[in-house]
Amino acid sequence: MHGQLLWSAIKLGVEDKFDFQVSPMQAIYLPTGQKIVFKAADNPRKMKSVNLGRGYIKYAWFEEVDQFAGMADIRNILQSLFRGENHMRIAFYSFNPPKSGRSWVNQETKIEKLGRKVHHSMYLTVPKESLGDVFLAEEEHLKKTNEMAYRHEYLGEEVGTGLEIFNNITLRKITDEEIRYFDRIRQGIDFGYAVDPVVFERIHYDKTRRRCYFFDEFSGVGVSNRKLYDRIKVHKRINTTADSAEPKSIDELRSLGMNVLKAKKGSDSIEYGIKFLQDLEEVIIDPNRCPRAANEFVNYAYEMNRNGEVKSTYPDKDNHAIDAARYALEYDLKSYRAGISSAKGW
Repeated sequence: MHGQLLWSAIKLGVEDKFDFQVSPMQAIYLPTGQKIVFKAADNPRKMKSVNLGRGYIKYAWFEEVDQFAGMADIRNILQSLFRGENHMRIAFYSFNPPKSGRSWVNQETKIEKLGRKVHHSMYLTVPKESLGDVFLAEEEHLKKTNEMAYRHEYLGEEVGTGLEIFNNITLRKITDEEIRYFDRIRQGIDFGYAVDPVVFERIHYDKTRRRCYFFDEFSGVGVSNRKLYDRIKVHKRINTTADSAEPKSIDELRSLGMNVLKAKKGSDSIEYGIKFLQDLEEVIIDPNRCPRAANEFVNYAYEMNRNGEVKSTYPDKDNHAIDAARYALEYDLKSYRAGISSAKGW
């Protein structure tokens, strides 16, 4: 970063206004004495000791953000850097998007937050003369020989690792205006208590456009059926399909006034349910309204055996929102299964 900013100052013709030092690693803006301080963040805990002596840190720039373990590490640093005087602070994050949408940083960019701006740039957005002939020749060769690698390395696209089970997920805000027009609402419950969470999902199924919208969710560990009912009773008149492996929980919710149906399930219900969701044009999830569904659908991936071969079965873990969605869409799944069976001549 030190060298990059020095190069930039020279390119912009303002290097005479800065004193770039290496011990300590900093750049001083000579007209005012303001400093650009460079710090390694390989151990985020060490950043808690940053103290300028006087003044405050206005801007923080995190380079190669994808190398951090997660947003928690960055928050730890920011809590130290931006502590104190009540001034407007701005943080910049730059990185090359990892291949997989399961990467925490790729997921983070899809979450809308007040004040957050996401900008995507690539080599096509800068003057060719700044790239050089060698760079452009390598880019052209890769584009012809390995399109997937080209899209990732030069266009910054999430091309996936090949293990993702769902490649049709869109994480975005679903507005109240959209929800007002939802008229095909499905509800599902996957029961859990001590270890596994109970999950309730509300979904709008747009059959014409083949899209599902996840717009409401409740989940938690150690949640009693009474507490679950109190949280979702506002939706009690709409049919809710629940895991039939918990008949006592279903009976209790019914006794409280919830209109609950038992999921039919079956030996191949998981496979057909996941294929139904995979075949949809788009699965749209509001990550703020439905954080568990957002996390599970993006991260649900095939596993590999000891020999490095991909297992053909779907993982039975971290899939509680996915199961709730399968139950919720069970009625719609019937016509889907019938269509597949007819096409295969069964």
